[in-house]
Amino acid sequence: MSAGWRTLLLRIGDRCPEYGGTADHKEHIEICYNVLSREYEHSKDDIFEFLLQCAEQLPHKIPFFGVLIGLINLENEDFAKGIVDATQANLQDALHTENRDRIRILLRFLCGLMCSKVISPNSIIETYETLLSSAATILDEDAGNPSWQPRADFYVYCILASLPWGGSELFEQAPDELERVLVGIQSYISIRRHFDDIAFSVFETDEGNSPNKKDFMEDLWERMQLLSRNGWKVKSVPKPHLSFEAQLVVGKSHRFHPVSCPPPTFTMSSSEILKGQEKHEANLKYPQRLRRLHIFPTNKAENMQPVDRFVVEEYILDVLLFFNGCRKECAFYLVSLPVSFRYEYLMAETIFSQLLLLPNPPFRPIYYTLVIIDLCKALPAAFPSVVVAAVHALFDRISNMDTECRTRLILWFSHHLSNFQFIWPWQEWANVKGLPKWAPQRVFVQEVLEREIRLSYFEKIKQSIEDAAELEGLLPPKAGPNFRYHTDESKESTEGHRISKELVSMVRGRKTTRDIILWVEEQIVPANGTKFAVDVVSQTLLDIGSKSFTHLITVLERYGQIISKLCPDEEMQLLLMDEVSAYWKNSTQMTAIAIDRMMGYRLISNLAIVKWVFSPANVDQFHVSDRPWEILRNTVSKTYNRISDLRKEIQTLRKSIQVAKEASAKAIKELEEAKSILEIVEGQPVSSERPGRLRRLQGFADKAKEEEVTIEESLEAKQALLARGLEEGKELLRLLFKSFVDVLTERLPPVSADGDVPNLRAGDPNVTFPASDPEAATMEIDDENGADNNSQVNGENMKAGYTIGELEQWCLCTLGYLKSFSRQYATEIWSHIGMLDEEVFVGSIHPLIRKAAFSGLCRQMNQ
Repeated sequence: MSAGWRTLLLRIGDRCPEYGGTADHKEHIEICYNVLSREYEHSKDDIFEFLLQCAEQLPHKIPFFGVLIGLINLENEDFAKGIVDATQANLQDALHTENRDRIRILLRFLCGLMCSKVISPNSIIETYETLLSSAATILDEDAGNPSWQPRADFYVYCILASLPWGGSELFEQAPDELERVLVGIQSYISIRRHFDDIAFSVFETDEGNSPNKKDFMEDLWERMQLLSRNGWKVKSVPKPHLSFEAQLVVGKSHRFHPVSCPPPTFTMSSSEILKGQEKHEANLKYPQRLRRLHIFPTNKAENMQPVDRFVVEEYILDVLLFFNGCRKECAFYLVSLPVSFRYEYLMAETIFSQLLLLPNPPFRPIYYTLVIIDLCKALPAAFPSVVVAAVHALFDRISNMDTECRTRLILWFSHHLSNFQFIWPWQEWANVKGLPKWAPQRVFVQEVLEREIRLSYFEKIKQSIEDAAELEGLLPPKAGPNFRYHTDESKESTEGHRISKELVSMVRGRKTTRDIILWVEEQIVPANGTKFAVDVVSQTLLDIGSKSFTHLITVLERYGQIISKLCPDEEMQLLLMDEVSAYWKNSTQMTAIAIDRMMGYRLISNLAIVKWVFSPANVDQFHVSDRPWEILRNTVSKTYNRISDLRKEIQTLRKSIQVAKEASAKAIKELEEAKSILEIVEGQPVSSERPGRLRRLQGFADKAKEEEVTIEESLEAKQALLARGLEEGKELLRLLFKSFVDVLTERLPPVSADGDVPNLRAGDPNVTFPASDPEAATMEIDDENGADNNSQVNGENMKAGYTIGELEQWCLCTLGYLKSFSRQYATEIWSHIGMLDEEVFVGSIHPLIRKAAFSGLCRQMNQ
């Protein structure tokens, strides 16, 4: 592309952002059309690609690009026909490659082309009916596979989602055909199964019975029915083609050739497990794009029609999608959407809904953090106050928020405040200090402050809450090591102090790891025992590496073998983690980092970490601190990341083997061909090639073969590591769920004699917990956002002195994390579901445990 043409494209790009809001659409389109017309003869292909790319990557401007193509169609029908044919090819490819975003946007683009008379309404109707027919076939028990309903739903969603852009024109030009499509959609909605997304809801209020609640498809269909009754008038979709209607009406409408949908995926198995796996796979490929998060009360949020709300949500999600990685451009386009009304509250709700989307947000949480920061800077008079209102609204409902969403909110909020000098009206939350230590609001503030300290330093955060001095009690201890063998003249020197000092001298004297191991095995262990040796050695090495993260890594790399020698089994590794936790008792972050690094160097096994997290001391922290959960999340994540990395490496090696085999075969072929060229010398056939070239070809062939063998050996090694990793992952999953089952079974209230499952929320007075003392069974119920009311402790189960309210919160929190792991690792769970059913979920498992463990495996489809 020439430098001059690149400049013209930049000029067009500079004009495009002005499109929308109160801009003069007609003038804007005429300017862009004139620019394109002047350069058409010289850069036809570039303009072609430019328009197609813009339509797909700036979908909120599709009406604009549709008119541009319509105007070009008046002068050059072949160009417009090429656009139509290319769009058909792209849509066909997207359908077969299951590119969801491209399918959805191209259908919207077709509506834009139809409004500008580039394609006929019948072409759109034909495409709609193709998608609708495929959706209906998927749901057919005989001809399709109902497990893949998410794909069928997606096809119908794409039809409905495009109607705000083309419904009015279809109603005017092809009313009967449009009515036929709508009747088909109505029929589809009536036969599809309702999706119950309770396990994927941000708020867990009244988990249970919501038969009348509409799922996403039913809600969208209702919005489109309302739009139809209102004459297809949409305030949020610009109609620039109306300004050029007199010109566009004489253009030629091109035929959009039919597309075909991939056939349904059939299954011959009647196994419920295989059907469940299919449903899970379908949900992974066709996830729900948005789960609305209604943060603000109706009197605060913008008052707009349901369909306008849907359209603006689509705009926002499209911008977030296509500008992922370009935070400033994303914020720029978000504040300049082509609508004439304000939408800051809706924008905040939509972004937070993506940040808190379960099981995973579409992009990394840091992306949404940066976008919110840039939006606050782009709209300083409006958006910061909206974010503040959103935080307060979420904080008010924090006790009913999903535990994983709560963690994401803590991480986002602490990072957000770090970009605004940690300024926040903390005095408004000062009352949480008076709540029980387990109250969700108190824990939320406590965890936010702890995360802020990680991003800054203790004194800075303490200063930021000086207007709410009560909250100082929620600050973690000032970070620093707690070295048991610190040399202090005021303390009596013990054997441990002497050994620690000698070990420090050996490290500073550059003694080899082998020498130190011999010293420990010959002098320390025989005299004092292995546990004492683990205590002194681990504490001392941690102290040597305590200055920074780099120091810790260096110590573990150089002297990790000492720890490995002392802690060969899980019992010793549990003791080692106790020492790490004791040394870094004032720093949650360093505890997590040290254990994570030790696992990385295989000094501690993942199974040992799970057992340590579920030890009594840590179990008592489940509802009051994120400390044990952070370590557990890191452990499970690292285990499955290793497996994922190995699979990627194996895939790469397989491709490399194919290349190496081809190179080896080519080298051998060249060598054989060179050897086969003979000449007669003194009556004897000899090779006519020069000896030097033959030696060189032989060297190439030998090297290529050696490369092939090396890659095959690497592949075998990686496959062995993968087999080992898969076995480790399976055992980790078994132990993880077994640990959850054990601790929850001990503390959950039993099912009533009538079979009623206890409701742990809202202080249900009918909930009773196991107790050995009959008097301990009658207690007052705590108010989770108030004082503890001096409730009695709950029998022998409550060795830590729990009240009923605290025990309820412990159960809710632990069940929430069980559900979180179930959602996060659903694919792995499905792979081992038989093992879990046979070895973990056996006997009379409490219904709340089973529900938490399995409800996140796939969206529930109900009749």
